[in-house]
Amino acid sequence: MARFGRQRILGRVVVLLMIIVALAVAGLFWFDYLGLIDAKSFFAPALRLVGLPTRSGTALPADSPTLLDDERWAKQLEAVAALRQELDQRDLSAAEREAAIEAMAQELKDREEALAERENSFNSLTQRYDDRRANVEQNARYLTGMPPADAVEILVAMDDQTVIDVLRSVEELAAKSGEASVVSYWLSLMPADRSAEIQRKMNAKPASLD
Repeated sequence: MARFGRQRILGRVVVLLMIIVALAVAGLFWFDYLGLIDAKSFFAPALRLVGLPTRSGTALPADSPTLLDDERWAKQLEAVAALRQELDQRDLSAAEREAAIEAMAQELKDREEALAERENSFNSLTQRYDDRRANVEQNARYLTGMPPADAVEILVAMDDQTVIDVLRSVEELAAKSGEASVVSYWLSLMPADRSAEIQRKMNAKPASLD
């Protein structure tokens, strides 16, 4: 009886050991499938006996066509990435330069408009000056042909600056024609205070039609 019991226990131990070994082998192959270990290389002889595929265990040569293609492809990807980064930087720089050029163009346009406006204003002032000068000269000729008393009466009704411009035009016309100027005589016919004020302004301010 004791001998029969020991045989049963030994049989159970053997069965348990076989189960443990089978589980260990299965675990190794599972880890091999997951890529954690290389179990097939270790069990290659046994696998070949049962006709299962095994790994050769040899690494690809350094001059493998596939390896070179992979390296070349990786380098091309790096070059493309670098080129894309460079193009992005160029686009950014181009956008900044375009914005600067647009700002400069707008500034030039504003300057041109301001210059054109000043030119128009200057031309307008020049035209007004020429027109007023022509009118003043015409009045001077007209008043010179009138009796002195009537001419002085018209002058007294004018503002001081207009009177000064007319008197100076009369003097210029007299100088051009070589005749004597009637300005002094006209001033003597004016009221004393008005005559003094006009002469003071004429001496204080040079000839002007402003």
